[in-house]
Amino acid sequence: MGQALCCIQVDQSNVAIKETFGKFDDVLQPGCHCLPWFLGRQIAGHLSLRVQQLDVRCETKTKDNVFVTVVASIQYRALAEKAADAFYKLSNTRSQIQAYVFDVIRASVPKLNLDDTFEQKNDIAKAVENELEKAMSHYGYEIVQTLIVDIEPDEHVKRAMNEINAAARLRLAANDKAEAEKILQIKRAEGEAESKYLGGLGIARQRQAIVDGLRDSVLAFSINVPGTTAKDVMDMVLVTQYFDTMKEIGASSKSSAVFIPHGPGAVKDIATQIRDGLLQASTNQ
Repeated sequence: MGQALCCIQVDQSNVAIKETFGKFDDVLQPGCHCLPWFLGRQIAGHLSLRVQQLDVRCETKTKDNVFVTVVASIQYRALAEKAADAFYKLSNTRSQIQAYVFDVIRASVPKLNLDDTFEQKNDIAKAVENELEKAMSHYGYEIVQTLIVDIEPDEHVKRAMNEINAAARLRLAANDKAEAEKILQIKRAEGEAESKYLGGLGIARQRQAIVDGLRDSVLAFSINVPGTTAKDVMDMVLVTQYFDTMKEIGASSKSSAVFIPHGPGAVKDIATQIRDGLLQASTNQ
């Protein structure tokens, strides 16, 4: 209907290419335009000025002979002031961009090892963008942004990388665990040493208290009971302790005891041995 009335509408963010008898005449901006077809004027086509995106998957090989698939995302648009070049000079813009992307990626990635490829993906994207900007500007297109959105190694390589990473983490965890066990053993040994030291002090103080108590008992008994000697008092104390010990052993059904001679004659021998040991220890001091 618009052609019949010699009117044409161009939508926003688009331009129309006007020809006169098949020759380029003008670029029509968004709006309504009079186009007398009977004078040989017609619309050759429309061109979008919106930003478009092209995702390119390129398979290549790294310096250490690992095949990877690099996914590049190219954002581009046609320039309004060069709309005629964008419309006439290229028959397939997307294929042209894809060819340049392949060329740059397959020239850059083989110079890098696999790890460097991941680390320097921004440099690869910059190289692709520079090359595209230089080439596509002659055809009326602007490269808005170039991104390397993914680098996919071969599945076997990816699995091997994961296993290497897992092994490294297991090794680190084993080292940390061994170090923790070492610290625990050291602290446990220090605790046992401190415990034994304090236990020794306690036993020494206990024995000292026993000796002091026996001495005070002997002195008090000798003073209060005239005519008794220290030997008599010691014999009585030892016999009393002996029977107290036997009583405690017999009172407990689960006691662990070492049986020693306990006849009437053996008591005297035990008393003599204990007394001689105590006296000898006192003499040595």
